[in-house]
Amino acid sequence: MAQREETRLLLDSMNRLFEERSTKEIVDRAEKGAFPAELWKAVAETGVPLAAVPEAAGGIGAEWGDILAALRVAGRHAAPIPLAETMIAAWLAAEAGLETTDGPMSFGPVRKEDRLMLERDGAGWRLSGTAARVPWGRQAEKLVLLAEGPGGEMVVALDGTNSAEVTPGKNLAGEPRDTLRFEAVPVSGAAAAPAKAGVDRAEAYRRGALSRALLMSGAMERALDIALAYVPERKQFGRPISKFQAVQQNMAVLAGQVAAAGAAADGGAEALSHPDPELRELLIAVAKTRCGDAATLAAELAHQVHGAIGFTQEYALQLFTRRLWSWRDEFGAEGEWAAVIGRIVCARGAAALWPTLTQA
Repeated sequence: MAQREETRLLLDSMNRLFEERSTKEIVDRAEKGAFPAELWKAVAETGVPLAAVPEAAGGIGAEWGDILAALRVAGRHAAPIPLAETMIAAWLAAEAGLETTDGPMSFGPVRKEDRLMLERDGAGWRLSGTAARVPWGRQAEKLVLLAEGPGGEMVVALDGTNSAEVTPGKNLAGEPRDTLRFEAVPVSGAAAAPAKAGVDRAEAYRRGALSRALLMSGAMERALDIALAYVPERKQFGRPISKFQAVQQNMAVLAGQVAAAGAAADGGAEALSHPDPELRELLIAVAKTRCGDAATLAAELAHQVHGAIGFTQEYALQLFTRRLWSWRDEFGAEGEWAAVIGRIVCARGAAALWPTLTQA
């Protein structure tokens, strides 16, 4: 897909930034619990985290498809920051007329089974419930939460997690995934607002899934690059392993999976501007399903050509494959989103299959 010049310049700029500031040493320290504040500051100064929200909320109203492309670059560098979460949290808050921040943000609940409840308390509210596996929950300067209120879904913007009982957790990649518990926590009237139609928990979940697809596509690209650099150097039986037909076959399959995942992720990002909400959901479902499938095979093939060295802490490959395995399961694994594809396609009927594909 052709990129607009503005998007290409943005991605080039973000790539240089992450190359300089999201080094293996920074990522390793982040996995041990040290939030990379300087990296976040540099990314925030580009304006990318808030770029898609209106100017009144600190952004510039940029196209979502353009801004989400930055996630692919972040995935290529295993950037240990809540860039995707901040984008989604800022969107939720801005659409509800609540405050945003240029600091790291997160949102929740991120699992369908979790529930938060908001009850009236005079001019304010009381928040109760549990949200598990919240990305970077304990390190977020602002949490944007979706709760069930008396009249429907509400958006709540809290400053940090001071009001929550936090149980720290991590995913396989060492990224914070925290459980937040709220027991009748006071919330001011200015910090809560009704959710708009289409700017709700279901849409936040879809955008979370799309963000993981884009991150995975970038991480797979980096795994392929690492493998391409390794196979000509590694020698077996007196010649580079890149000369062996079995290795060449694995590399060809790996490259094909990376290309397919990238196309699916790009299609999902472009879908956010599609006027048909069902087709938007279909393309996001395709992106998450295809990238999840590709992540499984890409990680396997990348490690096969590396042998044992690929799993060592000192070698960079494991930074990306552990993220692939983690992101693959967040916001719904392949089976969940494949069912969404099946539901939409079956509901439209056999005669509509080809028109649906071409319209999408």
